[in-house]
Amino acid sequence: MTAPPDATTMRPELVPKSRELARVLRHKPALWGVRLDREGWCRVGDLLAGAAGHGQDLTADELLEIVETNDKRRFTVSADGLRIRAAQGHSVEVDLKLRTAVPPPVLYHGTVRKNLPAILRDGLRPMSRHAVHLSATKEAASAVGARRGTPVILVVDTYAMNKDGHQFQQSENAVWLTAAVPPRYLSLPAPKRNGRAGPIGY
Repeated sequence: MTAPPDATTMRPELVPKSRELARVLRHKPALWGVRLDREGWCRVGDLLAGAAGHGQDLTADELLEIVETNDKRRFTVSADGLRIRAAQGHSVEVDLKLRTAVPPPVLYHGTVRKNLPAILRDGLRPMSRHAVHLSATKEAASAVGARRGTPVILVVDTYAMNKDGHQFQQSENAVWLTAAVPPRYLSLPAPKRNGRAGPIGY
């Protein structure tokens, strides 16, 4: 496979293929008739053959271009170039072998306003995924929330969470993962006029 020259942004025609690839590698490998191993890896040859066998026009060069130009770095290719997996976000049972790590003092989560009542009541939960996903920057969190509408950014006091014994991991694409975030660790970003943030709903 040959990487596209000077590629920094995914070509529009590859976006639907990238979404379908994420769907297969995160949630439904059977859609392309492939199997993931215990760590979420799939052989590239099997993936391409499965895509072709199920009506998906995906070449080896397109696959590598998707990996290299995906703005969220959702996919990882093994060092030998023979295997590929999703970096995180799985609903199927896999073990990515991620190490426990100490997060920055603050992380962020992007959502939309209609989700706030449930978050105020229950905190952040993984839902169908294996873990809650947190972002290192407000910009990244905003991009996540914007997928579903006008984004709302939540600030997560990860310093207090870590001190209280909650564990964190960081995926290959720099997303931070944790089992859940109780509501007491959540706040809105500080208003610019006074530089202070108040807890949500208290």
